[in-house]
Amino acid sequence: MAKPPRQGVGDGAAHALLDDVGKQIIEQLQEDGRRPYATIGKAVGLSEAAVRQRVQRLLDAGVMQIVAVTDPLQLGFPRQAMIGLRTTGDLEAIADRLAELDELDYVVITAGSFDLITEVVCRNDDHLLEIISRLRQVEGVIATEAFVYLKLRKQTYTWGTA
Repeated sequence: MAKPPRQGVGDGAAHALLDDVGKQIIEQLQEDGRRPYATIGKAVGLSEAAVRQRVQRLLDAGVMQIVAVTDPLQLGFPRQAMIGLRTTGDLEAIADRLAELDELDYVVITAGSFDLITEVVCRNDDHLLEIISRLRQVEGVIATEAFVYLKLRKQTYTWGTA
């Protein structure tokens, strides 16, 4: 099933869904994505049916996704890196081509010394080298710089509810 298109913060319909109750529902699901709607309803002052409808609207609008977050280390991917790319040509088209690569978890157009930043999780250094080589073959990519993660200190998914 295709993901709904992402909506920006300023997009009216999606933004309107983020009232205080919507934010509380999201906070509940950020703590436990499998929390029952009845439990969420008690916490936010809505019926189970009302929570179910609100969650579905948030999902349909692309405001949130409910996913399983895995630990790459536990799954045999001990090497993680962020890769900065300098490009020439149509930046959006290059970003779209990179986004098609399964190995890339994250592709973002940036301002600053890199045009794009990607994030990867790899089996080992050889796998990372293979991915970097593939990135360098994408038309329009003129340089890459890898930032290998040595130790993760903080990672959260709680933005947007405060």
